[in-house]
Amino acid sequence: MQKPILAISSGLLLALSWPTYGMPLLLFVAFIPLLVLEHQLRHSASKGKRLKLMGYAYIGFVIWNFITTNWLRFADVFGASFAILVNSLLMTFVILLYHTIAKRSSQNKALLFLVTLWICFEKLHLGWEFSWPWLNLGNAFSEHPTWIQWYEYTGTFGGTLWVWLGNIIGFKAYLAFKEKGRIALKKPLIGLGVLLLSPITISLVRYHTFSHEGTQVEVMALQPNIDPYSEKYHTSNDSIAQMLLRLTDQTITDNTTLILAPETVFADNVRLKQFPNARFKSFMEGYIKRHPQVNFLTGISFIDVFGNPKKVRSETNQLRDDLWYDDYNSAIMLNASDSVQFYNKSKLVVGIENFPYQEILKPLIGDVMIDLGGTVAMKTTQKERSVFTTSDGTTKAAPIICYESVYGEFVTGYVRNGANLLAIITNDAWWGETQGHKQHLSYARLRAIETRRPVVRSANTGISAIINAKGDIMETLAYNTQGALTGTITTNETQTFYTKAGDFIARISLFVMIGLFLITMFRRPRI
Repeated sequence: MQKPILAISSGLLLALSWPTYGMPLLLFVAFIPLLVLEHQLRHSASKGKRLKLMGYAYIGFVIWNFITTNWLRFADVFGASFAILVNSLLMTFVILLYHTIAKRSSQNKALLFLVTLWICFEKLHLGWEFSWPWLNLGNAFSEHPTWIQWYEYTGTFGGTLWVWLGNIIGFKAYLAFKEKGRIALKKPLIGLGVLLLSPITISLVRYHTFSHEGTQVEVMALQPNIDPYSEKYHTSNDSIAQMLLRLTDQTITDNTTLILAPETVFADNVRLKQFPNARFKSFMEGYIKRHPQVNFLTGISFIDVFGNPKKVRSETNQLRDDLWYDDYNSAIMLNASDSVQFYNKSKLVVGIENFPYQEILKPLIGDVMIDLGGTVAMKTTQKERSVFTTSDGTTKAAPIICYESVYGEFVTGYVRNGANLLAIITNDAWWGETQGHKQHLSYARLRAIETRRPVVRSANTGISAIINAKGDIMETLAYNTQGALTGTITTNETQTFYTKAGDFIARISLFVMIGLFLITMFRRPRI
C-alpha cells in the first residue's frame, strides 16, 4: 500500500472514532496503518527516512485534529489553526521518537516505549501551560458509558492503554501475516477479541449492579441562551439577575435545593470591594429570603484593582505604571447563610484566559491574548479546589467552571475536599451549532464515572444536562433554547479508587518510558 494512503487512513480512522458522531471501535485499528508505514520506512533503503516519516505522520494527525476540532475556528481562526497544527506536530514527534528507539531495540520494547510515551504525551497535555487534552484517546468512549464503568479505577488513561494494546496486537498480527501467512492470524485475532470483550463485559456487569446510595436532591440548571458576541457583555448584571429569577420561577418547587446559572453569566465585571453592596446581589438575596431552601450557584466575572506593587503576581494585569488588577472567572454560591462562597477558575483556556509561558514568549511575540468579548486579560487562579456547601449542610457541590471539566484528576480534587456532586457551569456558545458543545457535554459523563458523582450542568446556550453517577444523561435542555431544567439526583460520599490514586497509569508509564529510553540509547542501532 502506498505510504500516503497509510497516513491518510490512520487520520481518517482516528477522526471517525470520535464522539459524538463516531464509532470508537475503530480506534483499536486506527494506528495500525501508521505503524505499518513506519515499519516499511525503517526497513527500506531509501534516504531521508525521518523526514519522510515526519511528513506522512503529520498529514495523518492534521486530518484527525482538523476533522474533530475544526469547530474552534468559530471563536478564533488563528487559535484554531495553532491548536490543530501544533498538536499534530507534537503527535508527530511521538512517532519520530518511537522510530528512533525502534532502530536500536527489539520490536516489543519499541512498542512498549511507544505506548508509555504516548501516555506521557497525554499527561503533558493535562499539566503544561499549552494544555489541550481534548483528543486524549480515553475521551473517545464518552458516548458509551456502559463500556467504561472501570474508569472509576483507571480514569481515561485506562482507555488510552486499552486502545494502544489493541493496535499493538493488530500490528503484530500484520507482521506475523507477512512472515507466515494466514495461519499466523488465529492467535492475534483471538487475543484482540478477548482484549475488546473482557473490559466491556466487566463494565456491563458493573453498570447493571451499580446502586445509587445517598441523599436525593432536587436541582435546577438555568439556560439563559445569551449570545456572547452581541448580548452577554452589553447587558447589565441587574438585568441578568432579573432574567435568571424569571426562569427560576417557571419550575421552582418547595424542594428545589440547588440552582445553577452558567459561567460568567454576570459578565459586567464586578469590583470585589463593591460586590457586597451590588444591586443584583440584593435581588438574588431577596429571592432566597422568599425561598430559604434555595442555594444559588452562579458564574460571575470579578475584578480587583489595586495600586500596591506587592500584590502583583504573574497573573496580574497592568493598567498603567502605578495601577494593576486581577481578573477572575469565578463561581459563587448565595444561600440563607450570611457568607458568600467563592471559587476562582483555575484550569484556563490557552490564549483566551492565560498567556502561556509569558515570561519567555511575551518579549518575542507581544500580547496575543484572544478577545472573546469582555476584558482581554490573564485570569487569576487559586491553588486548592473549593467545595460549596448548601445551607442545610447536606449537599456539597464542586463548582467546576467550563474547561475544568475536561481534566479528570483535577476534578478529583473537589471530591477529595468533600464534594458529593459535580456542578458544571459553562458557556459553550462560542462554537455555534458544532461538535464543540456536544463533545464538551459528552466528556462530563467521564467525570461522573471516574468519581461516581452525579453531574448537574448549566450551559449558557446549552446543552444543560443532569447526568447520573453511571454516566447516563437523564435530562437535557436543547442547544439554543432558553429555559430551566429540573431533576432529582442522588449524592455520593464514597471515594473511588481513581479519586484516591489519580493518573497512576501515567506516572507508571513515565518511569517505564524513561527506563526504556536510557537503556536503548546506550545500544547501537539494530539497522
